[in-house]
Amino acid sequence: MSRARAVVCLSGGMDSTVCATLAARDYDSFGLHFSYGQRTQKRELQAAREVANAVGLRELMELDTDLFRRIGGSALTDSRIAVPEAAIDGIDGASARAGEDVPVTYVPFRNAHFLSAAVSWAEVLGATTVFMGAVEQDSSGYPDCRPAYYEAFNELIRRGTKEGEIKVVTPLIKLRKHEIVTLGVELGAPLHVSWSCYSGETEACGVCESCDLRLRAFSAAGLADPIRYAQSGTARDYTNVR
Repeated sequence: MSRARAVVCLSGGMDSTVCATLAARDYDSFGLHFSYGQRTQKRELQAAREVANAVGLRELMELDTDLFRRIGGSALTDSRIAVPEAAIDGIDGASARAGEDVPVTYVPFRNAHFLSAAVSWAEVLGATTVFMGAVEQDSSGYPDCRPAYYEAFNELIRRGTKEGEIKVVTPLIKLRKHEIVTLGVELGAPLHVSWSCYSGETEACGVCESCDLRLRAFSAAGLADPIRYAQSGTARDYTNVR
């Protein structure tokens, strides 16, 4: 019997890798990856391709846009804005970030563009589910990682698509990062080919916000991160960070 179809937004990062593994387990799944002028564009595409192959996605659609590079305003797409290092606070990173402004690594309204493309493809494929690996509690404070954002987007889909039956699901949104690592290991997700770093392409820098969150997560889960980090990124103490 054929299975229901789903579209997965696949960046190649840790969260989207676990999300893609979940989707491929339960659906006939198709991946969508955006290259949008981010600093690690080539490395993320490589990771997305390897994840798609490892979990058995039917197809990976690779889309390329220079919109966000031309708009600028984010450290991920604008070379004039430096990627900041994560604060060395010795405590749970989520607590340290609570109440801070949205960081310069936020790409303005990016996820709406990704989701719009995914929903368009889902309509053509006859898929009723779009997977997004958004995470709220251990995010960097991005406004497009909050449950209310996806509730509103689903209402937009209901009103603005032909059948109105497509739904964006965010199975990881309420999990902490170390819980996502544990879930990924339980599912057999190919975390070893995922890529989270905001600036490095050969080795992960180990000091940007994304690397910091990832390293904390593996440490809190009691596991070693399988990807390579630059030496400067291995010197921080990630013990007792759950």
